[in-house]
Amino acid sequence: MKKLHLIYFLCLTLFTANGQNNNDIIIGKTDSLNSKILKEQRNIWVHIPKEYSDGLIEKKNYPVVYLLDGDTHFHAVVGMIQQLSSLGGGSVFPKMIVVGILNTNRTRDLTPTKGKPDSSTDSNMIANSGGGENFMLFIEKELIPYMESNYPTDLYRTFIGHSFGGLTVMNTLIEKPNLFNSYVAIDPSMSWDNKNLLRKIKKTSLDGKYSSKNLFLGIANTMSEDMDTVTVKKDTTAGTRHIRAILELNDYLKNDTEKNISFKGEYYKDDHHGSVPLIAVYDALRFIFEFYLLKLDFVHPKSVTSKKVENHYKQLSREFGRGIKPEEELSNMLGYWLMSKKEFENSEQFFNLNVKNYPESFNAYDSLGDFYLAIENKEKAIENYKKSVSLNIDSLSKDKLKELEKKK
Repeated sequence: MKKLHLIYFLCLTLFTANGQNNNDIIIGKTDSLNSKILKEQRNIWVHIPKEYSDGLIEKKNYPVVYLLDGDTHFHAVVGMIQQLSSLGGGSVFPKMIVVGILNTNRTRDLTPTKGKPDSSTDSNMIANSGGGENFMLFIEKELIPYMESNYPTDLYRTFIGHSFGGLTVMNTLIEKPNLFNSYVAIDPSMSWDNKNLLRKIKKTSLDGKYSSKNLFLGIANTMSEDMDTVTVKKDTTAGTRHIRAILELNDYLKNDTEKNISFKGEYYKDDHHGSVPLIAVYDALRFIFEFYLLKLDFVHPKSVTSKKVENHYKQLSREFGRGIKPEEELSNMLGYWLMSKKEFENSEQFFNLNVKNYPESFNAYDSLGDFYLAIENKEKAIENYKKSVSLNIDSLSKDKLKELEKKK
């Protein structure tokens, strides 16, 4: 049976344009909090799903992405999540809050240990390093509680970092595994401090507390053209220390016999250290939220049932630890599509599902009225159109009622 993902179906059937009340395109807001742990003001950039900001839906909570080097990666990550969490993008990710953590003293915060002087590392960087433990406490004790008190967060958290940020992600995974559900380390600086953290990881038992955790490791190509991922492991020069340490980590995790943590490592032959974050974040989120994509068989409309959709959302509820309902727009779209295919029984199920899930939505009753009008049950059509108008005097149902009155 040929399976068509929702993204393909929508490309065929749906075109949506969203207007703005002004000329600004806004993807987030600036915020800050005073850190007693770090003894400084810390700035953050915060993206909240537009549906929440615009008040288009009943208020709900969202998973949160905590993003290191926020001023560098915020726009790309937000844009990706906005696109691929929308119906037009196939709803392959959930809608999420993104917290971009801006730097004040990057080396201090993103290195878990103080580096040792060597000929290839700047002495000022070494002197500045080793504040990772305090930074981790700031995230745990101040930033996450602040977000949970002031924003519509749920308990599902993802931590993303690149380079020194990736080192911080790996350190947090080992030291505070329950702080996040999923960890994304992109080309992490595992060679830092003579591979101190890498040695610690190898001594850490990835036991049962890691069984519900996800880890994605992105590896950039930082080798010379005459090397590959096999030959570089035999090299001993300083120029390949970075990738050799990451490949060593990848091999260790890939061959872990306990297999408690859900792990995926990906090598990007055509991407260097600076270009790899964009594609790695995409692959990481696809890996982490593989369970999220709703797959329906649009070649066989009879198989597209509200029961199948409800069961999928029950599974999502279990994954996120909270109740999640099918989006009103999704059920509405499926109802109209099935109606166009003359699959009236399944179509009615979706319209009724929206009325059940969103009893205060004037649009849910307007759509149900359209369904009854299509099957020539004018009495029920009028009943639902009236309900829609009672919830919103400007509902399109008002004009539909006038047309029905003329035909009496």
